[in-house]
Amino acid sequence: MDYKAYIAEKIKANVDMDLEEIMELIEIPPKADMGDYAFPCFKLAKVFRKAPNSIAEELKTKINSEGLERIENLGPYLNFFLDKSVVAKEIIEKVLKEGDKYGSDTTGNGKKVVVEYSSPNIAKPFHIGHLSTTVIGHSLYKILNFEGYDVVRINHLGDWGTQFGKLISAYKRWGNEEALHSEPINELLRIYVKFHEEAEKDSSLDDEARMHFKKLEDGCEEETALWDRFRSLSLKEFSKVYNMLGVDFDYYTGESFYNDKMDAIIDDIDKKGLLEESNGARVVMLDKYNMPPCLVKKSDGATIYATRDLAAATYRKKTYDFYKNIYVVGTPQALHFKQIFKTLELMGNEWAKDCVHVGFGLVKFQDRSLSTRKGEVLFLEDLLNQAVAKTLEVINEKNPDLEDKEDVAKKIGIGAVVFAYLKNNRERDIIFDWKDMLNFDGETGPYVQYTYARGKSILRKLGYGGEKIDYSKLNSKEEFELIKLLGAFKDAIESAIDKYEPSIITRYVLEVAKAFNKFYNSYSIANCEDEETKNARLKMVEATCDVVKNALDLIGVNVVEKM
Repeated sequence: MDYKAYIAEKIKANVDMDLEEIMELIEIPPKADMGDYAFPCFKLAKVFRKAPNSIAEELKTKINSEGLERIENLGPYLNFFLDKSVVAKEIIEKVLKEGDKYGSDTTGNGKKVVVEYSSPNIAKPFHIGHLSTTVIGHSLYKILNFEGYDVVRINHLGDWGTQFGKLISAYKRWGNEEALHSEPINELLRIYVKFHEEAEKDSSLDDEARMHFKKLEDGCEEETALWDRFRSLSLKEFSKVYNMLGVDFDYYTGESFYNDKMDAIIDDIDKKGLLEESNGARVVMLDKYNMPPCLVKKSDGATIYATRDLAAATYRKKTYDFYKNIYVVGTPQALHFKQIFKTLELMGNEWAKDCVHVGFGLVKFQDRSLSTRKGEVLFLEDLLNQAVAKTLEVINEKNPDLEDKEDVAKKIGIGAVVFAYLKNNRERDIIFDWKDMLNFDGETGPYVQYTYARGKSILRKLGYGGEKIDYSKLNSKEEFELIKLLGAFKDAIESAIDKYEPSIITRYVLEVAKAFNKFYNSYSIANCEDEETKNARLKMVEATCDVVKNALDLIGVNVVEKM
């Protein structure tokens, strides 16, 4: 039952207000002893011609309290207390009945959503900076899919552009064939760094790189063969990381895929009278919208990634007829996407409003910065392996006889990294800290995974509860707070979709874990005073495990049965 709507209906029967307006006004009190829902009476003062305090007192006597424990007035607020036994029975039984489908919906049925994420640059290391877009995009896919949307997952690879002219030039000058075969990304990084070091001494190298990229755009055989090789080797390396993270894609249609589709886009922009010349380049002027020009073609005739993004958006609309077209790309690119979306709109595309940029902050270290050009990167594969190794050290210290401990370490270690990246608002910068990330007692992935394992351990030892269940026994503050949280899972999912914010699910499951552990530390299950209480608590534990598992799955984190 939607208790908020239920209460709103009771209020509407006694006041002349729209139901939607009442729903917007209803609040959740800051303290549990103030009720489960509260309605402020300030807006009714003009209608009733009374003070809000008096209105609240009068409404208390008029509103039908059937189905509620009680109604109280506190100053200008009308506070509603739910019937704990009814709420507990309804929520717990719903969770247990629906299992791994609990929280899901058919809201998105018939709606196709394109999500572009990860999108690493070919021939460059898959480093920790790429993890944000990868895990945010993967989580958005899971959340949207859970709610019935038909999600198309696209890895828009950075496999085109002038950097490939630099790489081809570098390979022809300094490439080591044996090293490229054995450690392709390390070798490509080495020669890429060397190119920039040498280009600082000899600027003609940049001209040489532009020449090689132009030949690549023109389809010259040698440049095309090298580019194709670099791309294939990179994808093979990237797949190792994706497999560790459990991430998949429907398409790897990178920038190069749109190479033969850009002329049509440029012609279309030109026919619409939007294309202007600026210092030899072709641009769309956006000064009326307080934005710099959108560069479509450079002065040397080469295209730019803006051109490819315009082509990509147009292709996606024609191919998928999307409901939403989502780009999970860092916040520094916010202006770029505003330019792209505005240009699409000016071209007469009404669907430009359905294109969404989902930005995120940077990953920072307290003692250093990262730069691919200088070779200062931390490979993501190495990071994940370190997380697993550090977790295994903790397991060997605390529970050396644990079964399948290598697999458990993998799930906890990788889960800890993913959880840390998704814990806070996506636009906030992440300060990388091993100690915080792998803490089993803090606001971390291991803490939530341990909560699940603790719950499953209880169920293995005490069973799943018999037939004699009296949900009215779950009447303590700690128990009811946990049960209400279990019932709020759907609200968290809807909010995450509305804001394109996986951290809402992460924070939600943290609150569930905290509430469960607070209950666990306050009340005994094995030594309950009667069988009905024991069975009701076991059902609550089982429901909690189901919700924690579902929530963690939505952010791409696995559960473990034992720790």
